[in-house]
Amino acid sequence: MSDREPGVDLQEPTEPERVIREDAPGSNVAIAGLRLAASLIIPVVGFFVLYWAFDFLRDQEANRVLLVIVALVVGVFGIFGLYLAMDRVVNRLPENVQEAVRPYVFVGPALVLLAVFLVYPALRTIWISFLDASGEEWVGLENYGFVFTDEEMVRSIRNTIGWIIIVPAVSVSIGLLFAWLVDKLRRGEAFAKSMIFLPMAISFVGASIVWRFVYSFRPEGFGEQIGLLNGIWTGLGFEPVSWLLSEPWNNLLLMIIMVWLQTGFAMVILSAAIKAVPDDILEAARIDGATETQVFWRVVFPSIMSSIVVVTTTMVITVMKVFDIVFVMTTGQFGTEVIAERMIRWFFRFGHDGRGAAVAVVLFLAIIPIMLINVRRFRAEEAIR
Repeated sequence: MSDREPGVDLQEPTEPERVIREDAPGSNVAIAGLRLAASLIIPVVGFFVLYWAFDFLRDQEANRVLLVIVALVVGVFGIFGLYLAMDRVVNRLPENVQEAVRPYVFVGPALVLLAVFLVYPALRTIWISFLDASGEEWVGLENYGFVFTDEEMVRSIRNTIGWIIIVPAVSVSIGLLFAWLVDKLRRGEAFAKSMIFLPMAISFVGASIVWRFVYSFRPEGFGEQIGLLNGIWTGLGFEPVSWLLSEPWNNLLLMIIMVWLQTGFAMVILSAAIKAVPDDILEAARIDGATETQVFWRVVFPSIMSSIVVVTTTMVITVMKVFDIVFVMTTGQFGTEVIAERMIRWFFRFGHDGRGAAVAVVLFLAIIPIMLINVRRFRAEEAIR
């Protein structure tokens, strides 16, 4: 006869048995369903709340104070309260389910909204690129043929390539030089970095307006020259020049604005990378008789190469999307067209949805390889760590 006492099967399951039961297929299906529900409930509820709020905020006859209160309640306290409520719902679930569902309560809605506001518009844009100006009739690859054959579009592609080559190269080079020199300062390093980084606080539109005064030109008979560059030029005894109309130099003058804005960004990132180079390696190189120039090129530069690549690729993506500077300075005329400016022009000025979408798709496809380089670089660095 077995030594086990009668009724022992009615006792609570042991810990291993509980784990086995929790991992049963039915439990996994239930957890997956709860995860899906947690990911969808918040966006759905939030959608209806925000729809009502936005509809109310568009009411021009509504009380202004009440509009502000609704905006604050829905935009700040509403979202906070919604997540807090869902967190409390999760806390009421069984303990073995809580930690499996909780991440999806907070991350799931963000992924859903990301898909709604990024993935869907991207797919919609691709579809529109195969349609006509009104976005109704199918025209196939006609819009893409226009992108690569139209004279202005070809010029915009050529100009964009020039921006991609010149702006990151110059910005990173100057930023690296500043980072190396500022790192040598014994006093005033923070102040010097702040001054160099200061243009980053200015928007592209604001920087363009500032530089319009630098390049300002007044024809003869319309008063004195107020542009800084023309002031220097005429002071040297030359005739004033309409800089923004002088092709192809006007493109280079526009690139200078972007270089002015991005150099501080490159300097800050590369300065941090330089400070991360171990002092022991630098001292060993100096003891071996290396000059400061040799230390920089043979020790520091290879050590921060990964940071240089990241900064460069980030600038390339920024440059490919440049629109503000060109639009404010020349409105895309006088041979200064770029791809992003052409996209905005065809979408909103000419009202040709198909061509505007085709330009957007070409720009999107051109950015993807740069993004992949960045992702691979980050993964390589994480693997080293």
